[in-house]
Amino acid sequence: MRSIATCYSEHAIKVSDSYCSGPSSQAIQTPSLIPSVADSVICIYKAKLAESKDLLITVTWCSNFIGQGLIVKIGDANSHQLRIKKGTQAFQYLNFNVQVFWDLSAACYDPGPEPINGFYVVVLVDSELVLFLGDMEKEVVKIWKKELPVRKLVSRSEHFSGNTVYSTRAQFCDTGTAHDILIKCIGEDDRSKNPVLAVSIDDKKIFQVKKLRWNFRGNRTIFLDGLLVDMMWDVHDWFFKQESGFAVFMFRTRSGFDSRLWLEEKNSEKKEQEKPEFSLLICACKNPD
Repeated sequence: MRSIATCYSEHAIKVSDSYCSGPSSQAIQTPSLIPSVADSVICIYKAKLAESKDLLITVTWCSNFIGQGLIVKIGDANSHQLRIKKGTQAFQYLNFNVQVFWDLSAACYDPGPEPINGFYVVVLVDSELVLFLGDMEKEVVKIWKKELPVRKLVSRSEHFSGNTVYSTRAQFCDTGTAHDILIKCIGEDDRSKNPVLAVSIDDKKIFQVKKLRWNFRGNRTIFLDGLLVDMMWDVHDWFFKQESGFAVFMFRTRSGFDSRLWLEEKNSEKKEQEKPEFSLLICACKNPD
């Protein structure tokens, strides 16, 4: 009997076939609009504690009128805004002693709030190093003399404002590669009338949706890195709540069991732990037409 994922992958858009096959006539043209720059990026990591407990750590990178900002939140506790370029902050979460160390004094940034190199963020829980971000591995190991933990990103949210072209990069599983994602919502002739949604991955157009004003909500299934990935969009408020309207685009991994919604799942604890878990959310506020 074929696996559930195999059956569903036959009807999904196979991204791997397109980007591994080299240049094709479906390659997208360079957009005439420069992609919007994210105002903030929110990443949620799952940290594994020594007691085999999971702890969610939310890291927010944001831009404001005085520069880039960093906010750290542990579990469902209050957020802690780290206002200086380098420092440490300690606080209590439940019965855990939490320490956050960071150094952004030499950080380099692309357009956007998230640093690309020259920085580190370290989180210790009861003296156990549970999260490391950045590219200063040698410095961190030398300071704390601890093995770097495996980083598990379960959710990434990016918030944009500006035009309706969005570019980002995401890795959908630990064993996969990072993919370039481009979302365009523009007119067929680069005008605002008759907008078309076009989604591309690794410079190849995956699908497009015409008459977006009437197809303002929908979804497609993509087969990527051996995973089923749901891509969902909701641009309703762009057209019908223009003063405050946001559009939402989401990529979410799922296992074959997620596809059998009409069956009662009886997964073992081991299968539940092995279940793919990642979502990419893009929230976009566009300029008035």
